[in-house]
Amino acid sequence: MANIQYYDVILKPVVTEKSMNAMAERKYTFLVHPEANKSQVKEAVEKMFPGTKVEKVNTMNIQGKIKRRGTTLGKTAKTKKAIVKLTADSKEIEIFSGL
Repeated sequence: MANIQYYDVILKPVVTEKSMNAMAERKYTFLVHPEANKSQVKEAVEKMFPGTKVEKVNTMNIQGKIKRRGTTLGKTAKTKKAIVKLTADSKEIEIFSGL
């Protein structure tokens, strides 16, 4: 396994209608490094956003979709998504507050 630093774990937030509705339950969704595990995601969130405390992390692997351009078939890149649940006494994550 590659040596992944905490600032390389979280790639970008996922901004969809479903993820915005989950923010009411203090759940935040991120695209993460494909080789990152749950403990690395927890550490990265707590270090990148000071004052946050992670209660639980759920991860899921998303396979690439098959796309076609003319007669040529190709596949999009596979990704990994993490849903992070914060504790009740934790601060909220600022990047989602303006949305």
